[in-house]
Amino acid sequence: MGSPGLLGRDGELQRVGELLGRARNGRGGALLLTGEPGIGKTALLRAATSHPAGAQLLRVDGYEAEATLPFAALQRLLTPLRAHLAALPEQHQRALRVAAGTAEGPPPDRFLVGLGVLGLLAAAGEEAPLVCAVDDAHLLDEESADALAFVARRLRAESVALVVAARDDPALVARTAGVPVLRLEGLAPDAAAALLRSSLPRAIDPAAAARIAAATGGNPLALIDLAGELGVRDLTESSFAEEPLPVGRHLEAHYLRRVRDLPAHVQRWLLVAAADSTGAVDVITAAARELDMPATAAEEAEAAGLVELGTLVRFRHPLVKSAAYNAAAGAERRRVHRALSTATAVSGLVHLQAWHAARATLGTDAAVADQLERVADLAGRRGGLSSRASVLARAAELTPAGAQRAARRVAAAEAALGAGAARRAQDLLDDVDGDEVDQVARGRSLTVRASLAMFTADPALTRAGADLLAAADCFHGHDSAAEQLALVKAFDWTLPAERMARGVSRRELGERLRAGAGLADGTASVVLHALGALVLLPHREAVPALRRAVEEISRLPDEQLLLYGPTSVALTTALWDAPARRTLLERTVAAARDAGSLQLLDTGLWILSSAELQGGTPRRAAECIEQVRELRRAIGYDAEHVVNVALLAWSGAPREQVLAVAEGAGAAGFGGVQAAGTTALGIRALAEGRYRDAYAVLAPLVDDPFLHVTPLVLPDLAEAAVRSGHRERAQEVVGELEAVTAANGSLWARGTALRSRALLEDEPEEFFREAEEALAAWDLEVELGRAHLLHGEHLRRIRRRGAAKEQLRRAAALFEEARAPVFAERARRELAALGDDTATGGAAGRTGGAGADLTAQEATVARLAAAGATNAEIGASLFLSVNTVDYHLRKVFAKLGVSSRRQLADRLGDPRG
Repeated sequence: MGSPGLLGRDGELQRVGELLGRARNGRGGALLLTGEPGIGKTALLRAATSHPAGAQLLRVDGYEAEATLPFAALQRLLTPLRAHLAALPEQHQRALRVAAGTAEGPPPDRFLVGLGVLGLLAAAGEEAPLVCAVDDAHLLDEESADALAFVARRLRAESVALVVAARDDPALVARTAGVPVLRLEGLAPDAAAALLRSSLPRAIDPAAAARIAAATGGNPLALIDLAGELGVRDLTESSFAEEPLPVGRHLEAHYLRRVRDLPAHVQRWLLVAAADSTGAVDVITAAARELDMPATAAEEAEAAGLVELGTLVRFRHPLVKSAAYNAAAGAERRRVHRALSTATAVSGLVHLQAWHAARATLGTDAAVADQLERVADLAGRRGGLSSRASVLARAAELTPAGAQRAARRVAAAEAALGAGAARRAQDLLDDVDGDEVDQVARGRSLTVRASLAMFTADPALTRAGADLLAAADCFHGHDSAAEQLALVKAFDWTLPAERMARGVSRRELGERLRAGAGLADGTASVVLHALGALVLLPHREAVPALRRAVEEISRLPDEQLLLYGPTSVALTTALWDAPARRTLLERTVAAARDAGSLQLLDTGLWILSSAELQGGTPRRAAECIEQVRELRRAIGYDAEHVVNVALLAWSGAPREQVLAVAEGAGAAGFGGVQAAGTTALGIRALAEGRYRDAYAVLAPLVDDPFLHVTPLVLPDLAEAAVRSGHRERAQEVVGELEAVTAANGSLWARGTALRSRALLEDEPEEFFREAEEALAAWDLEVELGRAHLLHGEHLRRIRRRGAAKEQLRRAAALFEEARAPVFAERARRELAALGDDTATGGAAGRTGGAGADLTAQEATVARLAAAGATNAEIGASLFLSVNTVDYHLRKVFAKLGVSSRRQLADRLGDPRG
């Protein structure tokens, strides 16, 4: 593929052309074009996309002036597609409208906006293929860049091609991780020499042309500008000179010399145009008039070949703009920014007025800082947390020393953390002067530091709970709502560290929670009362408060559930209420997904995955982890190392691998993850019949109890104790379980207590049957399977072979369906001892054959579809467009040999269980 106006780029043109061709055939994708200044990114982008056959072209360029105006570039790109907005789910429509500033509403998460953009492009692509060309992406506002990077990673089965051109920029590289990259290098020698010859009025010696091409590295801009500037004779001579030819920063110096050769008033006009960055002729003219420049200055700059005048002022190249700005002294730049601040104020460009006023300020200026804070607030209301952080940071720099400066830096850190910019948030906090900060700002600062420890897996997270208590102390007497919320978070953030938590004892934590409940009425008070009871009181006395809190949280609307959903897992687990726990966590996950809050969604899915291994199924735990992986891929993070260590143990991974991952988590401060992995290894030892090993692992965990977590280990320890000869300890543990059951009435607790009691009885039949009845009532598949397994083993020992086979077959089927291979293998061994080798199917058997070829994503899509989710719901769960979900389902149907969702559900078993 070639272009008559573009030399030496046939391979690159073909690469972009193939992308566009796939999009026309419903296989969308993206490509990022990068390279040094002048290498030809813009030329390639225009040549490859200007006339896309059979497709609609959308173009947008990045502008420095919009860098702190959230979603500005996105709004310009998508304006032609507004007729397709109605095809989107309501929450996506609302997010796009709020982001664009055309509607009021809660600030949308940037990734919710990304999902909306993906859906909008997909909907428009159904009408006609779309080609989106984005130039100078390094100048995009951060929110637009994030949303477009999100879309670029998720394009699969849409008739959409996204081609983005940008300078080499570390921040953009990080933001676009996972997007295919085409890095442009210099032209090949023959093409470079041809370009040079075509730019000269007469022939040049071929040897000289070759030397010049080599000296410039084949940089097209350098070759063209040199041809126009030096002429044939000078070029021929320079090709043999020792001085390097101007490329990259040398090319900017070349333009700098050209600027400085111009009359002073033309230089100043170029400085105004460079400082303005919008390119708006009216604004530049008004600012020039403010500085008493001759009216001819603009035309003189154009005659010099450095700019083009039209509706907008366009510099010949960004390096010319940079040279024009850098040619001026600091005082002159400030004068120009002052004039531009006045000009933009007249035009009603509030954010630019404040931005230029800030650039015009030397030292501090409270009034300008106030202007910037108002701009930051506007950005925040549109969901522009990155922009809010940047503007508030500049506002803090302009704020005189004192509490307000510290508060603005803390607010900027909060916004940066909300945008996922952990390093920026940390730097902003490090700039806060401890002598300036007031108590409320100090509390907010402590909250951000604790959040950073959690966000970055810093070992300091072992002190996160203590830091949140300190934050609550700072809020005391100033903001009771903030104090109560900090106390709830202090409990939540103690859980990841578990026994490794430092800085506060559990009793101190409990007493502080209980005291905080009395600060104000409301949900926080009810929850804090329950948490205090959980920490301080015996289980029997804590149950009423725990139930009230669960009922209170269950009544909350979704937006408030996001605050308390993670806390609910401790309350429901303490009550052994598996159905309520799953319901609240699934509601929390759905609310986070609807809000586009991917950080909360990530947390919710992790918690749900962990919870499913106690009172749920490894299958559902694995599905949650796969959704976490999809989420990480969607936002450009590495997904291959997303591992639930306890799930590894349940899945039969090598013990050494599980231990290594668990110890790594412990070293990072995640004591809860380490303990969960250790517990799962103990349970696996039970499944494998290594009862002494199981007892050695589980007994120390119970002997060093941790809140609501430890009681769930009691049934496992009871079995290990009975089987390893620790009968007295088993009696003690079963007694504890029965006391828990009497206190909370949970069918989960009752079923496991009866199952454990059966192991101690000479006539256990009735206990097993009642255990099975209780566990079946709540669909506790693995727990029920274990009851059938133990019951079957007992029946085999007393030679009731037929009844034993029935129990063991039920156990094997439940374990297969739940994807608990270590227990399934034990059930099969027991059946084999009875001469029965039929229990080799289950879920694994039903998804064998072609099903074994399903990718992880296809398997997750299949499970969700079989459970009754619509394509739109599946897309929302996995951050895919409806088109991509349909594409995956068609592949699943073909691989499994089914033609309907009903057949899919039959093939996969009952995924609703």
